[in-house]
Amino acid sequence: MDNPRLDQRDWSALSLGDRMRQIEVEGYLVLPDLLDADHVRQLKLETTPVDYSERQRGRAKIQFAGGRITKLIAHQPTIAFLRELFGDAIVMMHYAYARSEPGHPGISLHADGQPYGSEIFGFEGSCPCIVRVLYYLDDLTPEVSPFRVVPRSHLSLHADANPYHRYASHPEEVAVTCRAGSAVLINHRVFHGNRPNVGDRPREMLAIAYRPAWGGPISAVEEWDDTELEGLPADVRALMTSRNHREWDFAGGNKPLNMKSEAAGIDPSRWDRR
Repeated sequence: MDNPRLDQRDWSALSLGDRMRQIEVEGYLVLPDLLDADHVRQLKLETTPVDYSERQRGRAKIQFAGGRITKLIAHQPTIAFLRELFGDAIVMMHYAYARSEPGHPGISLHADGQPYGSEIFGFEGSCPCIVRVLYYLDDLTPEVSPFRVVPRSHLSLHADANPYHRYASHPEEVAVTCRAGSAVLINHRVFHGNRPNVGDRPREMLAIAYRPAWGGPISAVEEWDDTELEGLPADVRALMTSRNHREWDFAGGNKPLNMKSEAAGIDPSRWDRR
């Protein structure tokens, strides 16, 4: 796929309902211009190479790095949208940094949501729903490792949508570009990756994963360190509750008491919201 279709729409024109429909149905969304240039400059970090390429570098578990890195977890415009999407109770699951240098070969199309866990994602991927927020610290262009995605692939019931598959490319994949300071949000079940960096500069980004509080992993993941949590700002700490919390009712009956007769979060009309 040398020339994939580019999604370069005016993302600022989307209403709240449009944004909700985009992430729920297409599996990805751009929230443009969330960070100004000064903010972006303060979010740059040192990195180390990953196992498959010295041109792709990263840094994991940066939630306690401090300063603006840590404060970004609770960035108000992003969290406000996630509350509309998930409801008020949100859990931050994962935070990492990635740098794609010229010569980076690209990341294969894959899904982060793997219902039985995996060596790569542990049991974090077993959560029923996660949205990853990818804050880009450099302009994302067709030449400099643009995000790529197979829209709606998370909705497929076909064996080709087995989330343990990986693909080199797909004839209907889409490349997404945006300005530095914008974020791409993805459903963790959608098949996605990035394209090679054939430009003359690196591209850096921060990736933060969030989920609704009810949807925890099927098996235990590492909890946050209580001592480190004590030093966090209150709004960040509120999002870093137990990573293993989940809410279910195995013994629930057909006619439980006090059932509600409305639930705005599943309104078909939610996509009409302005």
